[in-house]
Amino acid sequence: MGPEALAQVLSPLNGLFTSESQPGLMVGLGIADDAAVFRVNARTAVVATLDFFAPLVDDPYTFGAIAAANAMSDVYAMGGEVALALNIAAFPRDMAPETVTEILRGGAEKVAEAGGVVAGGHTIWDEEPKYGLSVLGLVNPRRLLSKAGLKPGDLLYLTRPLGTGAILTAGRAHEAARPWVDGAIASMLRLNRHSSHLARQARLQAATDVTGFGLLGHLWEMVERSGVAAEVAIDAVPLLPGAVESVAMGAHTGGEQRNRDWLAPHVRIKGPADERPLALLYDPQTSGGEPLWRIGRVVPGPPAIVVG
Repeated sequence: MGPEALAQVLSPLNGLFTSESQPGLMVGLGIADDAAVFRVNARTAVVATLDFFAPLVDDPYTFGAIAAANAMSDVYAMGGEVALALNIAAFPRDMAPETVTEILRGGAEKVAEAGGVVAGGHTIWDEEPKYGLSVLGLVNPRRLLSKAGLKPGDLLYLTRPLGTGAILTAGRAHEAARPWVDGAIASMLRLNRHSSHLARQARLQAATDVTGFGLLGHLWEMVERSGVAAEVAIDAVPLLPGAVESVAMGAHTGGEQRNRDWLAPHVRIKGPADERPLALLYDPQTSGGEPLWRIGRVVPGPPAIVVG
């Protein structure tokens, strides 16, 4: 579901659970952030999130691991550590039990890599397989990262190259070179745990993970909530090998166009820009990340994004 439709659906519910009626609620339905957060005491808050999707790759184990890394990413985006996860799954009745096991094993081993535990779950029958996790994490409330913490003068950093959506789309059409697909898969398998550790050590105040709304969509959520503007240097944005080539072949995801339509009033392109890398700024992504690239800065002004 797109961000505008989602906001419309949830808006009637925003007043049901408030910080006044629920003093422990730090982040809930009324705040667009990466996960829900509930304070237990002065030193501990629970971070809760869930995510699942249909297979992005053919190998069942790899699919499970990617889905798990993606689901846990929201905990890291809030500055937390993964504690416990529950499987969320839908499988066709005729799917081989061995395939189901491999999907679940991929997810479980990725959770173990994160230092957490898979403690159960829920599965239903469905014609299209789907898998993901409901994840609980822990965070010190004073170290919580938020989309709303940007201030003028802050620098914008990205912790991984973009392009997974375009490359996988090209791969499904058998137009992407195998090394491109392998590189995208390797990126999606990397946890955001180390990046989250670095953010906490640096005492950062604002963070998010780049997933379905693309880089510009998630950055827009941050500048809108923070009441600032952002400048993005398109030439500084890292791209996966094969990402530009995939776009040039016509590999555009449905999510990319939805993100473009949503962000059109909020994004200004400064001067001529190559459409191929520009398309990747709207490209939906899936978890992953560890290196660090400076891609822009936060500036005063009404919420907006300038790309140049």
